[in-house]
Amino acid sequence: MDINDLEGAIEGILFASGEAVSVKRIAAVLAVDEELVLDAAKHLSDMLVYKRRGIRLLRLEGSLQLCSAPEYGDVIRQALETRKPPKLTSTALEVLAVVAYFQPVTRAYIEELRGADSSYTVGVLTERGLIEPCGTLDAPGRPTLFRTTNNFLRVFGLSSLNELPELPQKGEADGEQLRIQETIDALGAVEGASENAEPGRGLDGE
Repeated sequence: MDINDLEGAIEGILFASGEAVSVKRIAAVLAVDEELVLDAAKHLSDMLVYKRRGIRLLRLEGSLQLCSAPEYGDVIRQALETRKPPKLTSTALEVLAVVAYFQPVTRAYIEELRGADSSYTVGVLTERGLIEPCGTLDAPGRPTLFRTTNNFLRVFGLSSLNELPELPQKGEADGEQLRIQETIDALGAVEGASENAEPGRGLDGE
């Protein structure tokens, strides 16, 4: 399979899926190395940006996904009569920052750092697909653990959690509240980076 066929196959798979597909899965189906898939995906992604096409190819940890180009978000929403998701409130951003930087975490851990009830906000972030349950903690009551999702990476324009801004080192005199504020500032620095991007659509258009 030459590079053009490989890029075409990747594009077709991602378009038909409408969701993120693991690089491992694509490589297995196409019978090629994962590195070759990533190289082809990078070339395809660069081409889409260079030619100012209406779609973008994103790498989300170990997966790939097609989405609409953020710069065309407004006209796409007008054509499809959809609304732009509301920006995160300061409370939601605070909870999301704690999850992003200290995951996996329980709701009790989030509330301990924030000093406030977070059940409603955790529910909202879960409904918006920015965080998700990822098991339970081996402790009395088996509390649910939460982590960020691929949708979190897409919304914030990140390919990996490693791209999150680095937090300052915690000094001896720093309190937990200062530490929380550092996470908010760091995450706020990338908020909305790709807020206009929408996930790709499958063959059924749903």
